[in-house]
Amino acid sequence: MNEVILVCRDLQKIYQGPQEVPVLLGIDLEIRAGERIAITGRSGSGKSTLLHLLGGLDAPSAGSVTVQGRPFSAIENVAMPLFIRRTEKQQALEKAKKVLEEVGLGHRLDHQPGELSGGERQRCAFARALVTEPACVLADEPTGNLDSHTADEVFDAMVRLSASHGTAFAIVTHDAGIAARAERVYELKDGKLTSVR
Repeated sequence: MNEVILVCRDLQKIYQGPQEVPVLLGIDLEIRAGERIAITGRSGSGKSTLLHLLGGLDAPSAGSVTVQGRPFSAIENVAMPLFIRRTEKQQALEKAKKVLEEVGLGHRLDHQPGELSGGERQRCAFARALVTEPACVLADEPTGNLDSHTADEVFDAMVRLSASHGTAFAIVTHDAGIAARAERVYELKDGKLTSVR
């Protein structure tokens, strides 16, 4: 059994204002090393809110999120690129090259973002996320603006990377085809997360 990487317990989010808006009403979730899960649901169901809470970009109203057994804060999340700045330049370039090759962009190393297709830019974003060898990548609609063929290529890259690096992926998606290829699928509805398969 693979190690549990990310855990949330009784995760709740209620937006305060003239009226309270309950969005998440007690989410429990575990993500294991190398696992790919999909989170589906209608627009406005709270999928992005859940991802922001899992990524430490927002604070829950109640409950907890731990990554590899310890809680982490938004400032740690945002400061991550600064933490890795101390990497020697040549070593950083070699590491970036290796990850770009793994996502199938070894032939595009010197191209500017405007010279890359939508799918190539998305794979480049995965490489950037993976160059620090994170335990878990949170992806919000990673194939949302791509045609089905390109979306499949991007998902294939995720599958390869989760296998080779043991990286877990939590994917928020409206794409039923992408959700079908995940190992587990959940639906977020009325503030609750339900296992679909």
